[in-house]
Amino acid sequence: MSLRPRAVSLSPMLAPSHGRRHWLLLSLKSFAALGWVLGSAPVHAGRQIEEPLADAVRSVLSAAIASPAPPRPEFASEAASQAHQRWLAGQDSRLARHIPQPQIRREFLQTVWYEAQRAGLDRKLVLGLIQVESGFRKYAISSAGARGYMQVMPFWSRLIGDGDSARLFDLQTNLRFGCVILRHYLDMERGELFMALGRYNGSRGKAPYPEAVLAASRTWDVPG
Repeated sequence: MSLRPRAVSLSPMLAPSHGRRHWLLLSLKSFAALGWVLGSAPVHAGRQIEEPLADAVRSVLSAAIASPAPPRPEFASEAASQAHQRWLAGQDSRLARHIPQPQIRREFLQTVWYEAQRAGLDRKLVLGLIQVESGFRKYAISSAGARGYMQVMPFWSRLIGDGDSARLFDLQTNLRFGCVILRHYLDMERGELFMALGRYNGSRGKAPYPEAVLAASRTWDVPG
């Protein structure tokens, strides 16, 4: 799937190095009725709230989740492809202490790159969020039932997915849900990353969780 850049004015933390990809024509800024996602890290766990979705919101988010495209990015130039390879190499060595298996680690990084780019998110932001939420544990489950790398709550499968919450342990499914939901919160908050991260955790307006994610994201700052 070839995805074009999406024009949204956000802070530098949100801007991918090579421009945003068009995200299935999602224009979510006007939608304000959406549930919350609870983080998994015990220190940062917040209040979990499930709210009804307007039909328009449900339709748009469901379309974003449903695309079956695998994480195989296309590059406009050889330079872009080389930058992608440099990013993979740089992050691979850093991630080894969290995910020791080389093949699993490579697949994880490819999927992070693809899903972050697809949603118009900075890759290091996604990596920082995963580090705080699950510590890079694929099968992590919080006390509230949030699942996987990005700690997606099962009710999201019912609201915008196919209803099979077990699929939230699938690598691409989990990252797609997490990135789509975070992108929506960013649009709701007009690009205010601090507030959007608070929504993701269910602690909007409180500092500990956003500060933890931003601090973690800085450790994943490599070229590419």
